[in-house]
Amino acid sequence: MNSSHFDVIVLGTGPAGSTIARKAAKSGHNTAIIESREFGGTCALRGCNPKKVYVNAASIVDQVQRADGKLINDCGVAIDWAQLLAFKKTFTEPVAEKSERSFHDDGIATFQGIPAFTSQNEITVNELRLRAKKIVIATGAKPAPLDIPGEEWVIQSDQFMELKSLPDRVLFVGGGYVSMEFAHVVARCGKSVTVVDHHERVLNSFDPDLVKLLQGYSEKCGIRFRFGSRVVAVEIAAEDSLKVVLEGGDTIDCDLVVHGAGRVPSISDLQLEAGNVKYEANGIVVDDSMRSVSNPDVYAAGDCAASGQPKLTPTANEEARIIAKNLFADNPELQPSYGQIPQVVFTIPSIAAVGMSEQQAREMSPDIDVRFNETSRWGSNRKTGDTVAGFKVILDKQSNKILGAHLLGPDADEMINLFALAQRFNLSAKDLKSALFAFPTSSADLRQMV
Repeated sequence: MNSSHFDVIVLGTGPAGSTIARKAAKSGHNTAIIESREFGGTCALRGCNPKKVYVNAASIVDQVQRADGKLINDCGVAIDWAQLLAFKKTFTEPVAEKSERSFHDDGIATFQGIPAFTSQNEITVNELRLRAKKIVIATGAKPAPLDIPGEEWVIQSDQFMELKSLPDRVLFVGGGYVSMEFAHVVARCGKSVTVVDHHERVLNSFDPDLVKLLQGYSEKCGIRFRFGSRVVAVEIAAEDSLKVVLEGGDTIDCDLVVHGAGRVPSISDLQLEAGNVKYEANGIVVDDSMRSVSNPDVYAAGDCAASGQPKLTPTANEEARIIAKNLFADNPELQPSYGQIPQVVFTIPSIAAVGMSEQQAREMSPDIDVRFNETSRWGSNRKTGDTVAGFKVILDKQSNKILGAHLLGPDADEMINLFALAQRFNLSAKDLKSALFAFPTSSADLRQMV
């Protein structure tokens, strides 16, 4: 078995891994990076970025349909799935080659294969033995196993975005980000769509009042929900259709089943025990500087790290920034400065949040001001024909500071960043009210929310 020595080996080529490898190489360290799939990572190839192409297409259809009879007549607009797939590929297909070439341009050695620890400072990949002073794990996450009979008939979100055509009846397992975003896409394609979730509502981490509004609107768009239900099996039925069996014996006939029931750290193939790397169900156990608690030469970032933070690209970016500085520091004690990370579900319309939930704020202090309103009749929404929107802003009565902001509406994904910025720089509601925004814009509505 051939052997090579490096200063640092990075596992994974997503946002975190790529950032760390490039910074290490540009600092003069002999660097290698290993990718088990295509170079570029989940976000660029089969996650955030291509997903937005599908959501944007569905949003165009939705906006035109809502404008029919108000702003335009006889729209007749529809998604051409084949063209949508082809357009999506213009974003994803160049990524792998460009990514690998850019690593080479930066002097980074690249390896493609499944890596595994053989000791604290050694990795094997494709029969090669690679040693390094430091190893960074940034392998991301993967769909959680369903562990049900017929799981082989369930496709994952990346496979959904490679479908050459969309069948008539689609069922999503789980009511999280993936299911809700793609359910709205399928609904705007005029197809039958069902979401099955064992909870009593979707999007459990988002504000319940806004989720209730979103669920109601989703149903009007043709999305059906089965709450308090677990999928226990998927069976082949007649004429190439599928039968989804629920706990209790109920069944739902469909043509396609999509996994949207959560993700887990992608670390099961790494042989972490051999590297003395402690891990738990939610990822590699790290200290405040993102270093492994059991192997001081190993760091972890992004979705595979048990940092206690939301598994989002901004989280991975911040952790990568810190690891790049800590890797070869004499005292690697820098810690990520997460602040308040905004979260968005790109349903149509989108739902977003930053900071505390109402429940968290009430548990912290009874002295809060909760401002909630359904805003579909506000001018900024009516002008575009939007029929559902709302907000909930939570203020501290004493300081007038924003504890949390929760938005539902056509521009929620952009407006939430204003609230995140306000929290980052400790601005009060009074500060926001005194700001002058361009008018008429959705951002100008912020002054009425606080």
